[in-house]
Amino acid sequence: MEQERIEARLRAVEDKLSRLEALLVAVSQKLENPPAVRTTEVTTAIRDWVTDYVSIRLQQLVPQTCEHIPQPTDTQGPYLDGTDVPCTEEVVHRVGRIPIPFVREMVVHRVAERAREEKVERVDVTFFEHAATF
Repeated sequence: MEQERIEARLRAVEDKLSRLEALLVAVSQKLENPPAVRTTEVTTAIRDWVTDYVSIRLQQLVPQTCEHIPQPTDTQGPYLDGTDVPCTEEVVHRVGRIPIPFVREMVVHRVAERAREEKVERVDVTFFEHAATF
């Protein structure tokens, strides 16, 4: 009788060890072959959300219509922050109203890039509104 109990306990321990070994093999395989991370989908979703948010905030900060005095077309005058692209005082004022520094820098960079591409002599409000839209 004692021998049967010992053999039964031994079989139970061997079963548990077999299951434990199978679990360890499965964990090892998962660690060696991690599933493909969907970083591109996550990155795209975050980028789209930030773009939409910035566009909404820019539309709130830069109204579609604004009364301003037409600026002369000479090459003297203000420039977009950190660039050599001339702009009107109204554009400088609107850039200054963007509260988040990195967003302001991103908008200025994009507008300056577009102005250089399109060979615009002076960035006015209309061009700024068009170029600042992401």
